[in-house]
Amino acid sequence: MKKKKIIILGGGFAGIHLARKLNNKFFDVILIDKLNYHQFQPLFYQVATARLEPANISFPFRKIFQRSKNVQVRLAEVIEILPASNQIRTTEGNFNYDDLVIATGCKTNFFGNGQISKHAYSMKTTQEAITIRNEILLSFEKYICASDEEKEALLNIIIVGAGPTGVELAGSFAEMKKYILPKDYPSIDFSGLTITILEGSKNTLNSMSAESQIASKEYLQEMGVKIKTEVFVTEYDGTTVTMNNGEKIKSKNVIWAAGVTGNIIMGLPNEAVIKNRYIVDRFNRVKDHSNIYAIGDIAYMITPNYPNAHPQLANVAINQGKNIANNFLAGLNGKPLKEYEYKDLGSMATIGKYKAVVDLPNLKFHGRIAWFFWMFLHLMLILSVRNKFLTFMNWMWNFIAKDSSLRLIFKRDDH
Repeated sequence: MKKKKIIILGGGFAGIHLARKLNNKFFDVILIDKLNYHQFQPLFYQVATARLEPANISFPFRKIFQRSKNVQVRLAEVIEILPASNQIRTTEGNFNYDDLVIATGCKTNFFGNGQISKHAYSMKTTQEAITIRNEILLSFEKYICASDEEKEALLNIIIVGAGPTGVELAGSFAEMKKYILPKDYPSIDFSGLTITILEGSKNTLNSMSAESQIASKEYLQEMGVKIKTEVFVTEYDGTTVTMNNGEKIKSKNVIWAAGVTGNIIMGLPNEAVIKNRYIVDRFNRVKDHSNIYAIGDIAYMITPNYPNAHPQLANVAINQGKNIANNFLAGLNGKPLKEYEYKDLGSMATIGKYKAVVDLPNLKFHGRIAWFFWMFLHLMLILSVRNKFLTFMNWMWNFIAKDSSLRLIFKRDDH
């Protein structure tokens, strides 16, 4: 009997957990991604602030599936879906499928402002996190020889967005300012280094509980981070940030953490897309398509508990990947398919040493216990034992020494 061919587009949390669940099972699986590795996005901020090596949170697909008998990996960029012929068109040619699973995730949303997207840094890939690390460290090198006019912009770090990514970045930079930079650059007075968060809503961590909002704000202020709420960035030319209230701040380092938008692929009708996500049923089938699925951040599924679709979180993506894998296997055996429903396991964010907030369904807490809880959970989510160990050792060294040796600047040689 010929095996059914399943193509998975994207190796993020959703795609990788689907492929692993079908590993050495009853399908021919092709995983297609423009990168050759899975990225652990929750720890990007630690790469950006020189706390972790990129390799610690990046996992080559071929290593993950090197013992697999049925999962193939293809390094390509998808150009178009051709549903009429059950094909996809990529930079490496066309591929046929019996079932197609779109797990392309999201990219940074600059809300149509091309000027901001040109000059601000985003952090949705490992490479972008490395770029932030390079540019922030280069700013301190440039500061030594900069004119008085240039120095202000070099010592202002602005983070747009006060969700988990924004507050974690701000807290990590604040600890770098206090413990590391004065030792690396004794000739620079880092009291002038300003870390500012700009947030459009009234609170930091606006999607979390009031308790977590208050605690996170207090932690950040205690660490010297400036917080400006109910403001929006309207312009950024690479040197000056302009806000909707007319205020301007000079900065060479603006990190955009203010929203995401789906990576939509050409080929499916507009009626299948809403808010840059594919409309799916409770089995993750894309609207009006019986053999095309969307999972993770790119899927827009309405349920009684989530009438505005599920939040774009790793836990949703992981469990949608597992659920659709179970349904593929159930279909082979003529068993009923299982509808997906998200069970909210909570959310969390860490701001600094002993400073974290955790919202569980029936319990909310912050401080030292929350910090250890955050570390343990993220360590368990990392894929390989080797990477768990290396990450843990890095964290322990940073904890004891309040330092790291990862502040390498990689510059492209254009000559």
